[in-house]
Formats: sequence, C-alpha cells, structure tokens
Amino acid sequence: MAHLSDAQVALFEEQGYLVVEKVFDPAQDLDPIIDEYKGVLENLAQELYTKGEISSTYSELPFGQRLIQIYAESGKVHAQYFDFSLPYPNIHEDTPMWVGPAVFNVMRNPHLLDAVESLIGPEIYSNPVQHVRLKPPERLTPMNRETGKVQLGATPWHQDNGVVVAEADDTQMLTVWFPLTDATEENGCLLVVPNSHRDGVLQHCPTGGGLQIPERFFRKQEMIPLPMRRGDALFMHRRTCHASLSNNSNDIRWSFDLRYNPIGQTTGREVFPGFVARSRQNPQSELRQAGEWANLWYQTRSRLAQDEVHVPINRWITDDPACA
Repeated sequence: MAHLSDAQVALFEEQGYLVVEKVFDPAQDLDPIIDEYKGVLENLAQELYTKGEISSTYSELPFGQRLIQIYAESGKVHAQYFDFSLPYPNIHEDTPMWVGPAVFNVMRNPHLLDAVESLIGPEIYSNPVQHVRLKPPERLTPMNRETGKVQLGATPWHQDNGVVVAEADDTQMLTVWFPLTDATEENGCLLVVPNSHRDGVLQHCPTGGGLQIPERFFRKQEMIPLPMRRGDALFMHRRTCHASLSNNSNDIRWSFDLRYNPIGQTTGREVFPGFVARSRQNPQSELRQAGEWANLWYQTRSRLAQDEVHVPINRWITDDPACA
C-alpha cells in the first residue's frame, strides 16, 4: 500500500481510529512471524514437559490447539514467553521474552510505516509499549484461584494514553493493532468508542486484570466492534476508548499491538528501549538490525533485574476515591 489518503487521515482525526485493509501481505509479512512463534511454543512445551508440568509436548497439534492444551494442562497462561516486552517491575535475569527477527521486521515494515508517516510525520520512533496477545477461548483458559477470573480474558476498557505516565500526555503516540489470524466478534475482536479521543485522559482504576475505565466515565453505549481480516491494521488515537470481546471460539485470537511516536517525544515508558524506525532527515539513525534490537532488550532486562529503584509506569493508584 501507499501512504494514507487525505480522506483516510481526516476520518482518523474525526473518529479517533481507522481500519485499513491489506496493509500487510499475509504470506510475506505475517507467516514468518507465525513460523517463528512455532519455535517459541516448541521450546515452552519441551521445558514444561521436562519439568513434568505437562504429560506430552502435543507436537502433533496445530499451533493454536497446541497452545490451548499446554496452557490448560499446565494450569497457567505463559504469555510472557511470547511477549516482546517485560513485566515491569517484576523482572529477573531469566524473565522470558521473545525478541526475534520476524517481530522486528514487522515493526519496520515499509507499508506499515508509510501509513504511520501519514498520521504522525516522517520522523518515526518505535515506542516500547508493545505486546503480542495470544488469547485462548475463555472457557479453556486456566483460572486465577485468588480472583476466580480467567488468567487471560477480555481486555477491559482503557485508553493507551492512560497506561503510561502523565509526562507522555502530549506525546503524539499512535497505536497500531493488527491480527495474525482473522479477528471476529466470536473470537474477541476489539471494541472502540468513536470520537472518544476528544474527551481527554479519563480516570483509570487498577484491577486484577489491569487498568480499567469505570463505565460511568465514558460513552460505552456508543461502542462498536471492529472485526478484521489478517493483513488489515487498526490505527488508533492514544485517547480512544477501546476494549476487546471475550474469545468464545474454539481457537486462539492472535494479535500484535505496537506504538509509534515522533522522534524526540517521550515514550511514557522510558525504562524500556525504543528505536528509530524511520527518519527522512537522518536515515543513518534508523535501527535496521534485528540482533541489535534484541540486544537492547536483553541489556535492559539485565539492568532492571538488578535495579532496586522502580519508577512508576502509570499514574493511577488503587485507593483513588474515584475507583471506590
């Protein structure tokens, strides 16, 4: 694809989100990620089998069914093994993560960056607030014994601006969300509230499932679902209210969510490493080697595992009166 049209940019600015079809070539851009993650799942299966936590590696199963079975039998969602971020502040020298070349390559995908450039300009920084989501069907997902809720379920209502520190409120942070497999209403596609980006940063309350906006603070009745095909991408304003539906299908719902902002603006999570994804002014500043990106994360993990001083990564407190 080329850069976004003026009409698409105007629609993004008006609604606070934009779904663009066929940003990625599924076979060329997404299948390498899937193949890479098959290796990650194989390593996890072998590790759990060796420890006696599962009775089989289930190598005969397709990826989604294999992950579901491993999570169910082990009684734990092993999401951190697949994520390309860290669970701050609970970081250790051996905290698992995956920072493979296929993940890095999709962050620098030229078609994706063309669209990003249309929305935030040509000096593009890859913001480290980023995740992969591999969501099993909720009825097959292990429960948290303390809370009585599934360990990985529907994403609660929030704004991406709300999950970073206040110093990043003026950062022109753009969310890019895209599915590795089709996202449907049955398997847990995203929900958005159009025009909610105009309402400012709303109150968020810490819960067992992460930060959540109490329903009285936004126009939930105006929400709409966004089913998407693999290859499509959602571009979302940092203050757009969004959530996900539950996965009620028979397979996983698999997605990436990435962030970008103009070079020089704070990321809202400065303890983690970002990188220059595109610079028209200074192309030599771009990070182009997957190994260098991976090393940034390994070095960060080592440093933070030894750091006894933790800095806040969001502004909200549990005992805020608004959360009572």
